Amino acid sequence: METERPQPQGGFKPIYLIRGLPGHPLHPPLTDAAIGAYTAVTILAVLHMLGVAEENTATAWWLTLVIAQVLSALAAVTGFADWLQISFGTRLWRTATAHFVAMVLTSAVFGLTIFLGHADYADGEISGVPFLLTLIGFGMLTLGGWLGGTIVFVHGMRVLGLAKEPAATAVSPVPTPEEEAAEN
Repeated sequence: METERPQPQGGFKPIYLIRGLPGHPLHPPLTDAAIGAYTAVTILAVLHMLGVAEENTATAWWLTLVIAQVLSALAAVTGFADWLQISFGTRLWRTATAHFVAMVLTSAVFGLTIFLGHADYADGEISGVPFLLTLIGFGMLTLGGWLGGTIVFVHGMRVLGLAKEPAATAVSPVPTPEEEAAEN
């Protein structure tokens, strides 16, 4: 007589390395880090233009810009993995695609700023075009962040809605079957 094997009670799946766990996606914390870094970039550029520690702010501005771009690339990978899970043509897909386009364009503007601003980094002086691109990039980042917030807070993407989930299982690094089912 053969006994029935117990079904797994949740567990690790390779996709979790890119998308994160159910209820704990990777994309939002990576976007928070990138947005924080780009905000610091903008503040440093403005402080530089106001004459505050000009050489130091120019150096910090460019180095932080490079760090922000790396963080942004990591956020893009995780966001793209999430975007691939959305049904084509839905309202959520349209909003997520607008967010995706806005963020790709934002990354391109900041990438151009890195390229054009390298001489400014070397000279310790932020010139007009890189400064203007920093402000434009930050404005675009704000729009992209607004659209990203809409994906979560209006459309509810990757929100599990398990209000009665016990705290110990809600914060567990191993997803429960209920969490996995709620994400699908």
